[in-house]
Amino acid sequence: MSDEGHIPPASGDAGAAEPTRGIDLARAALTQARAQARTRHDHRQDQDRARRGLKRSGSGPDDRDPQPLRQIMGRLVSERGWQTPAAVHGVLQRWPEIVGPALAANCRPERFEDGELVVRAESDNYATHVRWLAPKLLARLNQELGDGTVTYIRVLGPAQERRRGQWRAQP
Repeated sequence: MSDEGHIPPASGDAGAAEPTRGIDLARAALTQARAQARTRHDHRQDQDRARRGLKRSGSGPDDRDPQPLRQIMGRLVSERGWQTPAAVHGVLQRWPEIVGPALAANCRPERFEDGELVVRAESDNYATHVRWLAPKLLARLNQELGDGTVTYIRVLGPAQERRRGQWRAQP
C-alpha cells in the first residue's frame, strides 16, 4: 500500500489510532476557514454599526421610528441655532395682541435684525405715537422673548418715493 494521501501523526498524536487523510484534512481546513470568515464578517458588521450609530431593532421605540413633526422641527431649530428668529417671528405674528388692534391696524413690523426691530407706520401721527410707546413696547417684547432680544425699535413713517424733485407717499 502506498503512503500517498496519508499524513503521519503529529508528535503530540503518537497514540492516535488512525492518521488524518487528505479529504479529512480538507474538510477541517474548510470548516476552520468558514469559522474565521464568519468571525471576520460579524466583526466587520459590528464596526459598521458602531460607525453609523446603528443598533439592533427591538420592541421599544428608537430613532428610526416615525417622529412627530413638532419634535423634528424643534430639534432642527435648536441644531441650527434658529431659536431667537423663530421666537421673534412667533411674537410678530401676534403683533395685534401685543400693541392692540387699533395700533396694529396702522403700523406693522417690517423686519428684525441684530436686535433691531423696524416698524413701519401708515402716517406720521402713528409713527410719533409708536415712538412715544417704544419703551413700553420694548419692555413687552423682551418680556415675551427674553431680556436683551430686542435692543432697539426703529419707527419709520409712511413709505415715500421721490418723483421729479418732490417726495410723495407711495400708494
